[in-house]
Amino acid sequence: MEKPIRIRILDHEYLLRSDEDEARVNEIAQFVNVKLGEIRDTGGRLSEGKVAILAAFHIASDYFQVLRERDELIKDVQDRARSLNSQIDALAE
Repeated sequence: MEKPIRIRILDHEYLLRSDEDEARVNEIAQFVNVKLGEIRDTGGRLSEGKVAILAAFHIASDYFQVLRERDELIKDVQDRARSLNSQIDALAE
């Protein structure tokens, strides 16, 4: 692991060690901060813990949506490849 990287999330400073480079860690921290800020700004007077849980839920929901879209894309590419292979096989006969 690299040297510790200092990040700030919801006005709290954290020191992280990561296999990611510093720019990537900061990008992730900024993403998390944006999500937390969105929840905090629209959630009324929620505690930081509740804001964090709701943000984690939203991030997980987005993640699973991307996985579903990726799986659909893979299936689509596989179907197209099978179709093209069938067309090639038909021409070769």
